[in-house]
Amino acid sequence: MSDSRIDELCINTIRFLAVDAIQKANSGHPGAPLGATPMTYVLWDRFLKHNPEDPEWPDRDRFILSCGHASAMLYALLHLTGYDLSLDDIKQFRQWGSRTPGHPEYGIVPGLEVTTGPLGQGFANGVGMAIAERRLAASYNRPGHEIVNHYTYAIVSDGDLEEGISSEAASMAGNLRLGKLIYLYDDNGISIEGKTSITFTEDIARRFQSCGWQVIGPVNGFDIDAVESALREAQADSERPSLIICRTVIGYGSPNKAGKAAAHGEPLGEDEVQLTRKQLGWDNEEAFAVPPEALKHLRKARDRGRKQQDEWQQKLEAYRQAYPDAACQLEEDLSGELPEGWDSDLDGLFREETKPIATRSASGLVMNALAPRVRSLVGGSADLAPSTKTMLSEGGDYSAADYRARNLHFGIREHAMGAIASGMARHGGVIPYTATFLIFYDYMRPPVRLAAMMGLRVIYIFTHDSVGVGEDGPTHQPIEQLVGLRSVPNLVTIRPADATETAEAWKVALKRDNGPTALVLSRQNLPVLDRGKLAPASGVQRGGYILQDAEKPEVIIIGTGSEVAIALEAGELLQERGIRARIVSLPSWELFDAQPVEYRNTVLPESVKARISIEAGSPLGWERYVGDNGVIIGIPHFGSSAPGKVLYEKLGLTAQRVADEAANLLKGGEK
Repeated sequence: MSDSRIDELCINTIRFLAVDAIQKANSGHPGAPLGATPMTYVLWDRFLKHNPEDPEWPDRDRFILSCGHASAMLYALLHLTGYDLSLDDIKQFRQWGSRTPGHPEYGIVPGLEVTTGPLGQGFANGVGMAIAERRLAASYNRPGHEIVNHYTYAIVSDGDLEEGISSEAASMAGNLRLGKLIYLYDDNGISIEGKTSITFTEDIARRFQSCGWQVIGPVNGFDIDAVESALREAQADSERPSLIICRTVIGYGSPNKAGKAAAHGEPLGEDEVQLTRKQLGWDNEEAFAVPPEALKHLRKARDRGRKQQDEWQQKLEAYRQAYPDAACQLEEDLSGELPEGWDSDLDGLFREETKPIATRSASGLVMNALAPRVRSLVGGSADLAPSTKTMLSEGGDYSAADYRARNLHFGIREHAMGAIASGMARHGGVIPYTATFLIFYDYMRPPVRLAAMMGLRVIYIFTHDSVGVGEDGPTHQPIEQLVGLRSVPNLVTIRPADATETAEAWKVALKRDNGPTALVLSRQNLPVLDRGKLAPASGVQRGGYILQDAEKPEVIIIGTGSEVAIALEAGELLQERGIRARIVSLPSWELFDAQPVEYRNTVLPESVKARISIEAGSPLGWERYVGDNGVIIGIPHFGSSAPGKVLYEKLGLTAQRVADEAANLLKGGEK
């Protein structure tokens, strides 16, 4: 069979596995697989360095399907090239318990790099992967020993480029000159509402050129030789990321739906499937047909991948011999394991501290103590490092001039920052952190959600955590953001009460390798709690603990963050009234709720009905801890512009109010 004939056969095999899966499910997006398969096939068949027998091989090329609605195409490729995904799995597309969900989900299928679907996220994930690759290469490669040397590829769509996150990420990628980042743009000019021209008319080529990208094309996305030539041209430019504009037709081959919005998000229908088979010269009338010649050709990926990885293993062994210390460090970074003694004496940072200190400042001290020990810790802020205290003092500035550096400057790009960090974490070899004000969590919610879904170790630092921000006013004072963070499954949120709890929070965040962690920190100075008189801060590891107790307590006061000091002061006022109060610090709902019921009942026993919570944020959700008879002191409305101390008083976040509410509760008064 001629090369052109086998190429056509393989392309149609991929197309119709996708079309048949969608038709059987009666749900899905056939348009993109029909139109984008030729260019995707060229990439996978002629360029992509990967080993289906070892999907996590560190030096593989990364492939991202940013337009995740084309998932059926990716599943077909994974099956046909030899990954652990069966034809039966493809037949269960979009069904309960299936390994082939409607959009790609990392962790379900080997060979699938990231969860995509929300458009633009995969685009930015790829930038993070390229950042991680460049840092590892610059840190560990030596002359004659290029053991980190791979590309990051993606298929991106019109919808990806319409989303603002792609502009943020593209700008950063161009500035950093990430030359091993190559994206194929499926330019078919159609979205759900019709032609993209109704909303999307900018000059994409000039837009990306202005960001510092090499732009190639437009090329005919169905001309595999033209796509191959474009990819080689992209690889030849090591100084710029590349965007290859490929003109395609959505739903290509469908006589009645090609080039129309109807091809995007609904099955073709049985009659149209048969017409499309005929139009594309596909002789197999039965669904899910895989011609032996196509399977044989595509399964060559296993032999290529095995050979490529074997060659890399030989390079790695030579590298170990020549640079044993560097090899050991690289393998430690790639493993994600923390070095022995990484957390030794972090508590000692604040043992002699007597002056109040903001938890953001305490966090900065902890980070700089950790940095020499945890060399994979890399990250930055959305142009706020002086305020978030997240600069690693000896880390240098990551740039095209120094890819070894550890301080990333994301610019004012919170949305892209979150997704880039996910890409870094998924790539491996680095433990990324990000930083911004808590109020701007709203700008990065989608990537935080996806990181939690993927179980990625990303550390989000959110400072300026309350109305304590003060004069900046309600636009900068978070109210509902804590509720938002706590609502995300598999995200652990920690709001430490002082410097010692902050050190413990960092321990939790770094040890947690199956999901992201949010550290919520104060701008204002907080007293360093006297652990000689109070319980040790190690209670943070359990999410909540008895900070100060009384014999047979009559009331329990629960606080987080900056309000724990208020709770302690209220306890003293109650003691003066002869009322016995237990003070509980509850920095992390998620960690506390994960504890055995026996422990939780010890901290919050059913026998003590009088409970009060105090937190400078929305009261929503505190019912679970104070019960029906408790009092929730929070802020059910937006803040105001005034000094922080004045706001706390005006909004009732005071020890006196807590004490009065407690006394009233014990008298049986109204909440």
